[in-house]
Amino acid sequence: MLLHHFNHYALVYFHRFIFQFRNQYDNDVTVWSPQGRIHQIEYAMEAVKQGSATVGLKSRTHAVLVALKRAQSELAAHQKKILHVDNHVGISIAGLTADARLLCNFMRQECLDSRFVFDRPLPVSRLVSLIGSKTQIPTQRYGRRPYGVGLLIAGYDDMGPHIFQTCPSANYFDCKAMSIGARSQSARTYLERHMEAFLDCSLNELVQHGLRALRETLPAEQDLTTKNVSIGIVGKETEFTIYDDDDVASFLEGLEERPQRRVRRIALVYVNKTACKQNVTYHFINSSHQCPQLVSSQNISLYSYFTLPVSDVLII
Repeated sequence: MLLHHFNHYALVYFHRFIFQFRNQYDNDVTVWSPQGRIHQIEYAMEAVKQGSATVGLKSRTHAVLVALKRAQSELAAHQKKILHVDNHVGISIAGLTADARLLCNFMRQECLDSRFVFDRPLPVSRLVSLIGSKTQIPTQRYGRRPYGVGLLIAGYDDMGPHIFQTCPSANYFDCKAMSIGARSQSARTYLERHMEAFLDCSLNELVQHGLRALRETLPAEQDLTTKNVSIGIVGKETEFTIYDDDDVASFLEGLEERPQRRVRRIALVYVNKTACKQNVTYHFINSSHQCPQLVSSQNISLYSYFTLPVSDVLII
């Protein structure tokens, strides 16, 4: 009986120890891990990656935001991705929409204060620095959490057009072009490839580049429509304007058809355990390829999945 109680309490304390060990570095934003990381901030950064993609880019005269809108279900309307801040600045968001609304209201208040006190629009760089100061506070105070949203800020002032990116870590960056959100790496690759051409683009060409970059973030079976695209434009002698629904149609009409991607399939291959130490020749539809590297490990499972192009589908 005594041994039973001892085992019970030992098990309870063991589970408490394991639970504490797993969570002692990520239960508050003021706790550093031994690797010098703050996990709560990293989790907030991950929230940005879960939001739908948005793209920002600029030329010599204009700054453009292009965003992909999502609907929670077929019965719900698409959520707004681009928000108006002032006549000379607007934002697109990726992450928690509620946090974005709070930051947007703060930005609007700062812009109104500048017009009331100084009778001039607030410079975009000053506005971004204020956002950085506000979002930095919850990253170092006990009981607070970082804002789980990333912003792309497009604006125009005496210094010309601007594209800024802000992060939940309170960092902000002045960008020539940027994309954030889910699958945004594909859009950034497109922007990096065509970045040199943006400066001399007309407004329509700049929007087309933004749409092409945004389209790179979509799955192969999905395309841009008037329902899921939102565009924001600001520039010289052009106040910040948001285009939604039917207003986007004129921009989408000039977009060429999406090139067909090469579809890839999963082939199930049976690997004989005795063949793991030998060079195995797999017979393909179009040709034969020797693939010793696929079965070189002695710990290979009985069934292995290989991703192959359609032209190389295995005969099984």
